[in-house]
Amino acid sequence: MDERRQKLEETLDNVLSENEALKTKVRDLQNKLESFQKENEAKKVAFSAGLLESGTGHTGPTNIPKTLVYKKVFSNIGGVSTAPMKGAYYFRFYGTTMAVSLLKNGATQCSLHAWKPVSNGNASNSVVLTLEIGD
Repeated sequence: MDERRQKLEETLDNVLSENEALKTKVRDLQNKLESFQKENEAKKVAFSAGLLESGTGHTGPTNIPKTLVYKKVFSNIGGVSTAPMKGAYYFRFYGTTMAVSLLKNGATQCSLHAWKPVSNGNASNSVVLTLEIGD
């Protein structure tokens, strides 16, 4: 009987020890998850901008490529003109009576054209690009 009791106590000790180990692993995983969530929350990037401060107007025409400066920022959440982290980025742009190209590190990724329309012409385009830090 003593031998059986001893085996039962050893089994119970093993189960309790494994239970403590699992609790520790769960706590560690919860801490890592919270850390990843905080890290990702800090890395969210979004912006919306317009070429004009207000009203209507024209930029161009021009026959040479031109970097556009956006004068009206509707929202800017952690964004700058370079990618702060590797990831997938969604770009959408809209224009009237113009040609616009979206470039990544100097290479055209997508464009839109609304050239010499009969009436008010407009165009839009969007693309998801995989960017590296600094693109």
